[in-house]
Amino acid sequence: MRFIVAIILGYSITVNALAQDYYVYVTAESEDEVAVVKFDGEKAETIKRIPVGVWPAEIEGPHGITVDPNGKYWYLSLAHGNPFGTLYKFETETDKLVGKTTLGLFPATMQISTATGLLYCVNFNLHGDMVPSSVSVVDPESMTELKRITTGTMPHGSRISSDGLRHYSVAMMSGELFEINTLDLEVSRKLDLDLDDTSMDGMATVDHSKMDHNKMDHGAMKHSKVKPTWVIPHPVWDKVYVAGNGSNEILEIDLDKWKISNRFSGDKGPYNVEITPDGNKMVVTYKTAAKTGIWDLNTGKELARLDNNRRVSHGVAISSDSKYAFVSVEGVGGEPGSVDVIDLEKLKIVDTAELGKQAGGIYFWKMEGGN
Repeated sequence: MRFIVAIILGYSITVNALAQDYYVYVTAESEDEVAVVKFDGEKAETIKRIPVGVWPAEIEGPHGITVDPNGKYWYLSLAHGNPFGTLYKFETETDKLVGKTTLGLFPATMQISTATGLLYCVNFNLHGDMVPSSVSVVDPESMTELKRITTGTMPHGSRISSDGLRHYSVAMMSGELFEINTLDLEVSRKLDLDLDDTSMDGMATVDHSKMDHNKMDHGAMKHSKVKPTWVIPHPVWDKVYVAGNGSNEILEIDLDKWKISNRFSGDKGPYNVEITPDGNKMVVTYKTAAKTGIWDLNTGKELARLDNNRRVSHGVAISSDSKYAFVSVEGVGGEPGSVDVIDLEKLKIVDTAELGKQAGGIYFWKMEGGN
């Protein structure tokens, strides 16, 4: 009997030792809240709701969110302001506000470079004139905006290469991909995604460092057919992947040749794209179709296309062990927002957590427990 009890206790201890808890931050744009969602491998739940608005009578729209590489602070862009938007800095352990600074019109997605320690945030300029906007460069230590780098019209999705040396962003209306050198804070290359890929040869040889990007016309008043909304660098390969929200495809860009090297035909309205840290899978939200696609990047095949639990699929965050994808779903009207948790091995949604209305920006924070 004691032998059996010992086996049971040993099994219980082993299971507990292997258990992992996953945490993500998610914005609720029409609620002026940020939620902390916990997933224990089986159940997803919202464990905290953090009010972030300043003006009680106005919805200010928390939009972009990121966590610093050390996991000690999280940063939030409040899109609406008078006349500009704001970047806020919070402690992750206490969720206490510790700093803020003013950015451009409708600041959106952002990330911190592991090479420079600086934060790069695109100014989406949603309600402004159809003119080139910018990327704000911020010192997160002093919360000081150091520079605004002119890019394209309505820049939205943005991410930094794994070595921290290159910042990529896409301009939704001018249909352009921009590469910024994070050390000299200048646009090094741009690519018009509406051009046929056969006409792009030689673009990488142009010396953009000698151009005055503040005087360049980056497609003002152009209405892109691709309408790119997101870009993500591959963690290993010299490639980036772009969500073509208007063309219903994901574009693969070869960074050495600086041209489109592949096109993945998706469902309606690809919006956000993430790649697993191991580099094997790509997860795409199809905003219009209310679905999420999972692709095998080694074969170029879509493994699954899953129905999200609500309409208007939005953002994606992936756990650092490449096992789970967390997808924010906005909801419609008075519906709450939600986060669907997808098991990337079983290729299915395993649970859903509810939060405030219009769930949007989402970022993976940490794993706890296990070995």
